[in-house]
Amino acid sequence: MGRGSQGVAAVSRRAVSEAPAADAKSSNKKSARAPSAKPPFTLGDLRRAIPPHCFQRSLLRSSAYLLIDLAFAALFLYATTRFDDIHQLVDPAVEPLFPAHLQPYVRPAVSVLLWGLYTWLQGCVCTGLWVIAHECGHGAFSDYAFVNDAVGMVVHSWLLVPYFSWKYSHRRHHSNTGSMENDEVFVPKRKDQLTPVSEYLQHPFGRVLSILVTLTLGWPLYLSFNVSGHEYKGHANHFSPYSGIFCDRERFWVLVSDLGLLAVLGCLYSLGSAYGLAWVLKVYVCPLLIVNMFLVLITLLQHTHPALPHFDSSEWEWLRGALATVDRDYGYLNIVHHHIADTHVAHHIFSTMPHYHAEEATKAIKPILKDYYQFDDTPIVKALWRETSQCVCVAPDEDGPKGVFWYSNKLK
Repeated sequence: MGRGSQGVAAVSRRAVSEAPAADAKSSNKKSARAPSAKPPFTLGDLRRAIPPHCFQRSLLRSSAYLLIDLAFAALFLYATTRFDDIHQLVDPAVEPLFPAHLQPYVRPAVSVLLWGLYTWLQGCVCTGLWVIAHECGHGAFSDYAFVNDAVGMVVHSWLLVPYFSWKYSHRRHHSNTGSMENDEVFVPKRKDQLTPVSEYLQHPFGRVLSILVTLTLGWPLYLSFNVSGHEYKGHANHFSPYSGIFCDRERFWVLVSDLGLLAVLGCLYSLGSAYGLAWVLKVYVCPLLIVNMFLVLITLLQHTHPALPHFDSSEWEWLRGALATVDRDYGYLNIVHHHIADTHVAHHIFSTMPHYHAEEATKAIKPILKDYYQFDDTPIVKALWRETSQCVCVAPDEDGPKGVFWYSNKLK
């Protein structure tokens, strides 16, 4: 593990290249694997390294980010009402550039481009809204629990997320990160838990199919059937108050979450009746698919990396588990998504810290974390392919602690 590593190399792109990355963040030197031993620092040491103002939550500032996202979402929605005007300008100018037999296809092609651009932009912005509601669930939006839950409930419900239900399960993920027995989601399979299907999914076609299913259906499958989640007795899901995920004091709020979803579905039905099903699909459903894709992609890549350990009960400790995550670089989307991906290590250590202080906090704790801080600037598509290829199951090293598990793609 980290102790036995002689020399250091950048985490980023270590699987494909030994060349040092030019990015400033990737200049941080690391061992090939993250250290898995008990860290030489404490949670208190990390807290003291962070400027005190980073822990302050401003309702005004958080609301400003919320309003900015809502304004962009409204702007993009308004833009769809001007698509006919764009067609009147663009189509006559573009059609003469094509042969006569292709000119009838110009308008549909322009329409696809316009709606495709809208879907991407609206999906990215709504992912930022999703992140703000996620912060509400952590109590990071403001100092007022009622405000946090009210904002989170409205925003997450509109994105078809059962706010309180997921808030409870996500809290358990933060309480048990990296635990083979108790983590809540993306719990890796041990080698002896793999099925024959796993071998077929390792072929390129199988891997592509697996990625497509994960990014499109992964989120609803998790909410509805607990796919990739912690094993519970009976049918676990995020909609039944009697699901094994929830305790007695949480069941009422699961019902409240369901009512929020029903209200949104009722609104969508009314909109569909007024504007048509196709309008709802283009304006709402397609951007929501982008949101769901980013949610799964970000979460998967935060906790799946060849350098990250997992622990069974003989080795797991909260801080060791919280450090078993990696920051990723999504370029301009880091800003759009409120730095949920590039400051995730700090978020797992101090989840009540608002996102607008997370970059400063990350810089403050990196000198203490040293090799315990993991950052990978591999392009996201390349990283997704690599992780789905290399991180198939987990197993302990033959000569290492039996309670520390590392990713592997060796199925036998």
